[in-house]
Amino acid sequence: MTDSNETDREHYEAVVVGCGPGGAAAAVRLADHGIETLVLERGTDAGSKNVSGGLIYAEDSAPYTIDDLFDGFREEASERPVTDYYIHNMAGNKVKSYDLTDLHEDDTDWCDAVLRRPMDSWLAERVHEKTSETGGGVLTNVRVNGLLRERGRIVGVTCDELDPIEADIVVAADGVNSELAREAGLMDWEDPNEWFQGVKAVVEMEPDVIDDRFDIDEDEGVAHLFSGDLFEDVRGGGFLYTNEDSLSIGTVFHLDSLVEEQAEPHELLDALLTHPLLARWLGDEYDEREYSAKLVPDSKKVAHREPYRDRLVLVGDAAGQMQAQGPIIKGMNHAVTAGALAADAFAVTRGNADPAAAGRRYTQMLEDSGTMDKLRPRRYDLARTVGERDRVTDAVERVLDSRVGSLAIGNPIADRLLQRAYNSPFLVSMLPDTRTGYVTLPSIIGEEHGRTLHWESSVEPPSLDERIGDLTYNTDIGNPHIEVRDTSFEASGAAVYACPVSAEDFGGGCYRSEEVKRNGTAATVVSLDTQPCVECGTCAVVADTEWEHPRGGKGVEFREG
Repeated sequence: MTDSNETDREHYEAVVVGCGPGGAAAAVRLADHGIETLVLERGTDAGSKNVSGGLIYAEDSAPYTIDDLFDGFREEASERPVTDYYIHNMAGNKVKSYDLTDLHEDDTDWCDAVLRRPMDSWLAERVHEKTSETGGGVLTNVRVNGLLRERGRIVGVTCDELDPIEADIVVAADGVNSELAREAGLMDWEDPNEWFQGVKAVVEMEPDVIDDRFDIDEDEGVAHLFSGDLFEDVRGGGFLYTNEDSLSIGTVFHLDSLVEEQAEPHELLDALLTHPLLARWLGDEYDEREYSAKLVPDSKKVAHREPYRDRLVLVGDAAGQMQAQGPIIKGMNHAVTAGALAADAFAVTRGNADPAAAGRRYTQMLEDSGTMDKLRPRRYDLARTVGERDRVTDAVERVLDSRVGSLAIGNPIADRLLQRAYNSPFLVSMLPDTRTGYVTLPSIIGEEHGRTLHWESSVEPPSLDERIGDLTYNTDIGNPHIEVRDTSFEASGAAVYACPVSAEDFGGGCYRSEEVKRNGTAATVVSLDTQPCVECGTCAVVADTEWEHPRGGKGVEFREG
């Protein structure tokens, strides 16, 4: 935080921090209103710091969709439309699959698979063209490191590479690890239960091979979800999305569950990649283009109900606006809606002497548009008060694990009811975040109704060392962006196995543990090397660290995202 008493600062009507979908939407809508808008992006190119699964939706009920704001988006910036949607319940080599197309198409105009580097860079070009018309533009390689204040009020931003900049509104679209949201006291990293960790591999595959193996046409795509017993009892699951000439395959798990089970993210991903079900799609040749990871906010718990402070408004992951409710996984579309609404809110309140006027209007627009009800469904709040109690979960688990549970789940009527339940937006939005829904029930479904796969996978994923070696880094020598405050294993040891580029038996990642002797007493301590860091933020939550983004253009650079 920097206090400003100077009057000769550079000034823009609007400063947007981050040029992902939320920031891009905010910037073009601001420019549509004739507002002078500067966009600051810390990557060498928009998308070089971003990772997503990822699917982007256009919802029928949304006030804005990305193709409303960017003509030609689907033709130029996305990969394939998703026309089929399945979930696979797995118990060893037995798999029961359900068609989720009804759920997928509920309130959906269209849905496309995307890769963030090509998508975001395309968006940034259009944003620069549009904002240049109103006296602004897009600057890359600039890290916004804090909020500029005057008499305690937010009046702009500070940067590593530029002098402080004043603005009438600051749109924080700087992602899940938003330093601005944290500095403003609007978000924190205290509870692993509020976050997911996503890990992804982008796998090379020719377009005609994708068409053949997934039985789709060249203008079609498919999404597969995976749950059950292949993930070491960690709450979460896996996904596979078809791109134009590649596959996005990954896992998403509750961060607290990863820590509790002491599971290593790269091994959970490999368990999915080497499962026999995927063998028919991956074949004998496996070519991994890129390995990546990110934190994902659980909107049910952290989507901010009042995402503003003075002239600062939060959009997208920075505001916790990521909808992850069972098989419903939507984030980028909500970021687009939020960014556009934030711009409209400022346009309506432009010139108001109250610095929080735009933020209050934005908050009301999120409510009126139905966006907040999607992100924080009241049904879930009611269900979790009972469903997430340990005693209730234990009782349900005992019943399901009994003969009674197997008989109840294993009959044909239950099979049909389960198919309907999986396709119910109402029921899915109520799903408690317990082991039952992610592990136990899918495993029983797979065991009772699944078919046995009588073949093995020949896929050999790269080692963690090879994955790190294939990433692109611009190391900021002498300026580590993370420091471990407490090196004891009790305080920071979880990072050794929860960090997606670390492992307990691997010395080449970010975190490692070693036994040292101090005053004749042996102790296990944690050490850190930030060079392999993929900037996901996991260690900021599970370890005692000081965490910030690297300076502009420094650190990891994703080619796919």
